[in-house]
Parts: sequence; C-alpha cells; structure tokens
Amino acid sequence: MKVEKISLGPDETKKIGFKIGKLLKPGDVVGLYGELGTGKTMMVKGIANAFGINEREVTSASFTIITEYDTTPPFSHIDLYRIEKDTQLIELGLRDHTGGDNVSVVEWAEKAERDLPEDMIKVRFKSFGENMRKILIEVKDEKNWDTL
Repeated sequence: MKVEKISLGPDETKKIGFKIGKLLKPGDVVGLYGELGTGKTMMVKGIANAFGINEREVTSASFTIITEYDTTPPFSHIDLYRIEKDTQLIELGLRDHTGGDNVSVVEWAEKAERDLPEDMIKVRFKSFGENMRKILIEVKDEKNWDTL
C-alpha cells in the first residue's frame, strides 16, 4: 500500500510523523529516504512525539548515530548520515537495534537497506518549492494506514 501526503512545511511534516508514530507497533522499522534537508529529522521528531518524547530531544546525528529512548515500546532513532562503509554498519550492531520489541526509525535507510527488514515501512521525501514536500509512505501491512 502507498500513501502520498503533501507537507507545506516542517510543522506539517511533524504532524504526519506523529500520525505515523501512533500506528507503529513493537518490531516496526521505519526507513526514511531523501536528500539532505528534505524533512527526515522533522519526521523523526513527530514520530518520537507519538511516543512521548519531546522534539527537542531529537537531533540529527553529529557523533551519536543511534539514540535509544526509554519508552514503551523502546524507541530508537538511527541516523546513518555519517556512515560510509558496510563495516561501520556491522560495528554499530544495526540489527540489534531493529525489530524485536523496539520501534526504530532509520534516517538514510538506503545506506543499510540490505541489513534492514524486508517489511520495513519506507518513507520517501521529495522537495518541491522552498518548504513543500511530497511524502510517499510504503507499507506492506495495509491495516489502519488508510487513516493517515
């Protein structure tokens, strides 16, 4: 199933993220795809907020690539922007942070696609105009996603 949304700015992107977050369940992995500055971190802020995490606690990767939050279910924000080699993915233990009881959101998912679950929820961002974004959400499980 594919759902297309249009965001007119960062606040709308966060609202779409919040709605996505409310649909997630333990074991879900969300992969975010898009160029730099297209709204991936804004989306993470919205999803994290659905888990009770203040958006100020969510930042883009500088030195921390994986941030885990003590929520129910556990929430992980994984930002692969600075990852350049497959060996770095192995060292990170990416598979230990995805699936299971966790909900994980992976920015720059294209860098680790073969290490991520096949049933991952894919969110693709495309910019048009200064703040406008086309957001395409691809899910394997159609249940409830039509309410987005």
